[in-house]
Amino acid sequence: MKKLNLRYMVLVGIALLTKQGYAQQNIQMTQYIFNSISVNPAYAGYKEEWFGQLGLRSQWTGWEGAPKTGMLSVDGVLDPEDRRHGVGLVVTGDQLGAQAATSIYANYALRLQLDRADEHRLSLGVAGGLTQYSLDGNKLDPVDRVDQVLPDGKISTWKPDIRLGAYYSNPRWYAGVSVQDLFAGTDSNEDFQFNQNSLESLSRNIHGYLIAGALFELDRGLLLRPSILIKDDFKGPTSLDVNAMFIFNDKFWIGGGYRTRARLFDRDYSDYSVNKLSSLNSLSGIAQFYVSPTLRIGYSYDHMLNRMSGLQQGTHEVTLGVTFGRVVRQILSPRYF
Repeated sequence: MKKLNLRYMVLVGIALLTKQGYAQQNIQMTQYIFNSISVNPAYAGYKEEWFGQLGLRSQWTGWEGAPKTGMLSVDGVLDPEDRRHGVGLVVTGDQLGAQAATSIYANYALRLQLDRADEHRLSLGVAGGLTQYSLDGNKLDPVDRVDQVLPDGKISTWKPDIRLGAYYSNPRWYAGVSVQDLFAGTDSNEDFQFNQNSLESLSRNIHGYLIAGALFELDRGLLLRPSILIKDDFKGPTSLDVNAMFIFNDKFWIGGGYRTRARLFDRDYSDYSVNKLSSLNSLSGIAQFYVSPTLRIGYSYDHMLNRMSGLQQGTHEVTLGVTFGRVVRQILSPRYF
C-alpha cells in the first residue's frame, strides 16, 4: 500500500474525505458575490452588458501542495433590445497537490420580463460542459519507489456534466437556486479508475446552491448589501456563507463574510462525526474598487478559525473584472447583485 510523506498525507487526506467523510469538494470563490455565474447558470446576462472576470485564489498559503484555483468567465446578452437571452462561458482550473481538475461550461439563460417597467426578471438557466480530472504521480513522494498502485506519470479522465438554475432579481433583492454535478451520485467504482483501482478521491457528489441578498440605502451615496450562500452536497455538512458589503458612491465596496458549517438536515454522518466537526470555518475581508466605469479590481482574505488557523497563512483571492461592448443607447441602472 502506498505511503506518502506527512505533508502530502494531510492534503490528500482532506481530498479523500469526499467518499468516506462525505465532504463537499466543489470549488467555491469568496468573491462569487461580484459575479454569481460560477454558482448559478441562470445568472448569465444579468448585468445586461458583456462582462469578463478573472479570479485567482491561493488557499492555505504556506502549505506545499495547497489548493490553487483560477476562474475565467465571460457573459452577456445576445439581444440588447429585449435582453431575454443571456449566454456565458466559465473556465476553471483547480490544483490540490497531485490532484487537478479543469472544466469548461457553456451557459444559457432565458430571462423573462415580469413587469412593464422591466424591474423584475426571472431567469431559467442551463449549463453543459466537461471536466478533466487528473492525478500526477510525479508529485507524490512514496516510501516504496516501486509501488504499483501509484501511476508513473500523469493520468486523466474526462467527464461531462449539466448544471441547472433559476434566478429572480429586482432593484432591491434577489434569490436563486441551482444544482451542479447532475451526472454524479453513482456509488459504483466505475467513475475513475487507473491500474484496476478506483480513484475515489475524485468521485463527485451532486451539489445544490441557494443564494439570496438585498440592498438598503443607508445614506446618500452609502448602500448596504447583505447576502447569503447555502451550499449542500446532500451527504455531508451544509456550508453557510453570510456576507455584508458597504458600497460608497457606487465605486468602492468593502465588507466581510463568515463561513460556517450548518446542520440543517439529519444525515447518517452526524451519528458518528458531528461532535468531532467544528462549526467554525473562516472570516473574510472583501473589497472591490472601480478603477473606471469598465474596470474593477477585487481582493479578499480568508482567515481560518478552526485548528488549521496556526498551520497556514490564510487564503488570498484577487479578481479583475472588465465590461466591454457597452450598449450606448441607454444608461443601465447599476448592477449591485
